[in-house]
Amino acid sequence: MKEESKRVLCGVMGIVLGGLGIHRFILGDITGGILRILLIFACGAGHLISFIEGIIYLTKTDEEFVKIYQEGKKAWF
Repeated sequence: MKEESKRVLCGVMGIVLGGLGIHRFILGDITGGILRILLIFACGAGHLISFIEGIIYLTKTDEEFVKIYQEGKKAWF
């Protein structure tokens, strides 16, 4: 059975609520989500990184997104 893409959901969450790391939690990357939260408190970079990730997610096709981020579990960019 083919895995359904979470590309749009993760992309929008990365752009809108990026500093909270919600898009990483949706992908099952608990460590990445917690790091985003810590980065926002440490230096404010968590939201910027997540914003960039959200844009990258939305520029991928569903097939690329599933292969790279859902199956491949790529953690950063």
